[in-house]
Formats: sequence, C-alpha cells, structure tokens
Amino acid sequence: MSAARLACLDLDTFFVSVERLLDPTLVGVPVVVGGRKGDRGVVTSCSYEVRPLGVRSGMSLVEAARLAPHAVFVPTRHDTYGPYSARVKSILEAWCPVVRTASIDEFYLDFSGCERLYGAADAAGGDAAIEGAVRRMREAVQAETGLPSSVGIGASRAIAKMASGRAKPAGVLMVAAGAERQFADPLPVRKLPGIGPVAEQVLLAAGLPTLGQLHEVPDGASRIAGMAMHYREALRPSGPLPERDRPAFREHDEVAEGSLSNERTFFAALSRPDLVRDALRGLVERVTWRLRRRGGLARTVTLKLRYDDFTTLTRGRSGPPTNAEGDVWELAQELLGVAWARRRRVRLLGVQLSNLSAPAAVAQLPLFPAARPRAGVAIDAVRDRFGYEAIRLGTATTDRAPSPRLASAPVATRG
Repeated sequence: MSAARLACLDLDTFFVSVERLLDPTLVGVPVVVGGRKGDRGVVTSCSYEVRPLGVRSGMSLVEAARLAPHAVFVPTRHDTYGPYSARVKSILEAWCPVVRTASIDEFYLDFSGCERLYGAADAAGGDAAIEGAVRRMREAVQAETGLPSSVGIGASRAIAKMASGRAKPAGVLMVAAGAERQFADPLPVRKLPGIGPVAEQVLLAAGLPTLGQLHEVPDGASRIAGMAMHYREALRPSGPLPERDRPAFREHDEVAEGSLSNERTFFAALSRPDLVRDALRGLVERVTWRLRRRGGLARTVTLKLRYDDFTTLTRGRSGPPTNAEGDVWELAQELLGVAWARRRRVRLLGVQLSNLSAPAAVAQLPLFPAARPRAGVAIDAVRDRFGYEAIRLGTATTDRAPSPRLASAPVATRG
C-alpha cells in the first residue's frame, strides 16, 4: 500500500492575509476582499471572523454587506498577490523535490522517497518523519512570509486536499495509508473535491449526507452512482503529480471516427466566466495545434461540458473546414454560450474536432484569409523550436467576449 506522501498546502484566507500584511490595522478585524461595500461583484476572500455569519467566497458583495455590515470591505488587488504566492512556492521547493501549483493559494507536494532525508531509516517508518518535516515547512512559510497555511497529507490528492481543510486554521493533518475511510466517511459530501453545491443538494435529497453513505451506493449509470465512483476513486492512492503545475490535458485520437479531442477535469470546479473561458481557450489552442501537425482540417467543433453534479452536455456546430485557432475559438465560444448555465460550476471541459479532411481536398475553396494559415504555421514553427509553451493565445480585455491574440507566456488560469 502506498504511504501517505502527498501534501496539499492551502494558504489560509490568502487574499485577506496579504491585505493584513500590507495594512496591520486589519489584523483581528472582520475583512471582506472583493470590492467596496455596495459595489457590484463577488467576494474574493473573507476572514474567519465573518464566516460564521454566512459570508463565503463567490457570494455577491451586496449579500456579504447585508450579512456582515460591520466588516471592512477592501478591493481585490490582483497584481499584488502573485509575488507572495511565488515566494511561498520558492520556500516549498527548498523542502520538497516535487512542488506543483494548483492555484494562487494552493500547492501540492510529493514527499515520496524523502523519508531518509528527514530522519527515517526506511519508508515503512517514515510517516512521523514526513509529518514532522511538513510541520517545520509550514512554520517556515509563516515565519518567512507572514502568511498562515494549513497542510493535509495523504496517499491521494483528494485525501490530502480534504485533510488540509480539516487542519484549518494553521495546522497539519496526516491521514495514514489505510485510514482514508475512517477519516473521510463521516465528512459531509460537500467536502469531497468535485462535489459542488448542486451535487450536494442531489445527494441530500437522496438521503446521502455523508461520504460514508455515498460509498455504499452500488455501481450504475445514475448520476449518484457516478459520484459514488468518484469518491471510491478518491480513496485510492494517486500516481505521481503531473509534470506541469496544472493538470495536463487529456488527449484523444479517434482515428476510426476521424476526430481529435482534448478535455480537462478541474480539481476544483470553476464558476467564474473568465476562468472557464481561459480553460476553453487553452483546449482550443491545443487541439488545433495537434490538428495542424497532422496536416488536417476540421468542419465540426463539439463542446463537452460537465457540471459539478456530474451532468454532462455536448453541443456541436459545423462550419467551413479550418485548422486555425481563431475559427475554432469563435465556434467554441458560441457553443459555450448555448450550453453553460452561468450559475452552475464546471467540472470538465472538452473540445473535439471532427469531420476531418486533408487540406488538398479543399484547396480550391477560398474560405479563409491567407493570414490565418500563415499565422498557424508561424506559431507552430516557434513551438517546434522552443516548445509548446513558448507561445500561447491571450485575450484583449474588453467589455465583450475576448478575442484571441498571441502572447509570449501561457495564459494564467487558477483552478
């Protein structure tokens, strides 16, 4: 059985904590980050003092002001928080050889094989050594940055994530291998990553308030059976952390059906429109790059969308044959607008290109401006020389839906 060596470090009320570093008068005061009281917008983060009143991240600022009129409301300073997150990561890398960024305030670490480094003779007796190292690492982060954090340790990413939540505030909790169900079964179903508020209501209506009860649901094709399978998978040891900070895209080549697709499952479901669009844009970019490398064109774009209650939708649309990001992006945005109910959280996105053909088959048809194919060739040449991440699509910020432009760095997403 795999030992508990995966850690999830979550910076406690990260945006609030940074604001308190910048303005010490906020320490011990109820704080809501997201905007001024009465502004339109949503809560980005809130201090522990207002959470018992019902204030939560993602709720409207108007509702937060109604629940906590005595709180101090401060605007979100997006450009301010990144350097603090980067500083935390540099500290973590001094303690652990494998560190991956899950979001601006959350990191995963793999301490596999580090037992002797921290005083254990072998892996079998290394739980105490790893837990001790993690406690010292957490203390180092707070001492060097002033930022409190909580850390969970387990054999799977999901267990480590849930353990970090149980360790708050500013604590460490290890779930030893083999003790996963003892730890997780009593928890409310909402504590499982991937179970959002809609899925929670489905489970509560079915009389399944705890993860232990969900575990007993037999296999089947129902939505609830799918959530039960998701929980059982979360209990199993995870493999190595992904090579990239964020989960790599899943790629599918259906040669017999003539299609290429990319999809991405989010560890934390997305609800913000900008983050959903960022994720979709990355999928479009990847799958069109793969299509060009195969020398093909596609007539049909299909969007796959799964909500956090495991409801899955597909929507497709056909157009002139293309392998240009801009063309596919336009269709993908239209499909997203049709498929996505904005108040529902998105757990999975996928983009499929089908009805494929070779360029020679449509060479006579003057369907696209010459600039687009040349742009694709230029993009691919840069990637061939410097790697896929050397050039990415970015967005021009406007009041309308974003249009793609080239960027020299990856699009930032938090998931």
